[in-house]
Amino acid sequence: MALASSMNALVYKGPGEKAWESVPTPRILKPTDAIVELTKTTICGTDLHILKGDVPAVTSGRILGHEGVGIVVETGDAVSNFSVGDRVIISCVTSCGKCEYCKQQMYSHCEDGGWILGHLIDGTQAEYVRIPHADNSLYRIPEGTDEEALVMLSDILPTGFEIGVLYGAVSPGDTVAIVGAGPVGMAALLTAQFYSPSRLIMIDLDDARLEMAKRFGATEVINSGKVNVVEELMNSTKDGVDVAIEAVGVPATFDVCQNIVRPGGHIANVGVHGKSVDFQIQKLWIQNITLTTGLVNTNTTPMLLKTVESGKVQPEQLVTHRFKFDEMLKAYEVFGNAGEEKAMKVIISKD
Repeated sequence: MALASSMNALVYKGPGEKAWESVPTPRILKPTDAIVELTKTTICGTDLHILKGDVPAVTSGRILGHEGVGIVVETGDAVSNFSVGDRVIISCVTSCGKCEYCKQQMYSHCEDGGWILGHLIDGTQAEYVRIPHADNSLYRIPEGTDEEALVMLSDILPTGFEIGVLYGAVSPGDTVAIVGAGPVGMAALLTAQFYSPSRLIMIDLDDARLEMAKRFGATEVINSGKVNVVEELMNSTKDGVDVAIEAVGVPATFDVCQNIVRPGGHIANVGVHGKSVDFQIQKLWIQNITLTTGLVNTNTTPMLLKTVESGKVQPEQLVTHRFKFDEMLKAYEVFGNAGEEKAMKVIISKD
């Protein structure tokens, strides 16, 4: 079936400007491409950073979005793992599978991919999207699995797990503090429990999000607008936390992390920073800490898919609001005012 010549999509128009408008439908450009019809997508905090002008590589006219699930409607001649009609998860990271970085499972640094969707090429907040290197950048949806849960596997679940939990080296018995109870912080909270930390402390300014964190497994919550977080944690631990996960991306939250980590501990920076932070190396050089940063590689997506399929992890619980495609601008308004709207993750569906 021939695709229509045009479709609707969320188009970035420069800092602070966006539009839901008609644009040309994507076409196969290379034999390794696939065209996917979106059935569900979402909005990421990174999209909000783009709209603020924090990601200057994103140029006016770009279709935003890097998460979603859908149906393959066309494939290039070199695509062998997927066929028209397959239901798939779209990975936020495109991987060729052949370059030096892909062979190290550092897919985020793929020499012909990485995070390009909604960044350097058109993304998923649209009726259709072109997926380069489809064989390595899509995942088949298991029968009977909740599509809303699987949208979380595009980005936030592997991001929270890989860059927060794995890079933070969470271990049994650890005291773990997560600064920022947004979607990625919650993903870190859900997946940190794989490793049985003794304390899982969620820190945020929003009481509603902190209540949600309790339901998702936080042993303690701290409202950083009501108490001095550093004093609170230094008083309730021997000398700080084993792992501090930064999941916001602003100087104040990074500062909390570097002031609560204990000697030999880990700071895992997951947040997207739009400006520099003041790294207190004159204090921390002697503390034997490990500081990690990173862009998700999605090499854990197959494993996480199994945990979702089995019900071990239920990321669909993060969904608080649902919209149709033609309500995309309203979805942005709600997600951009998450505190007032009590929004965590929004799902935007075709039907």
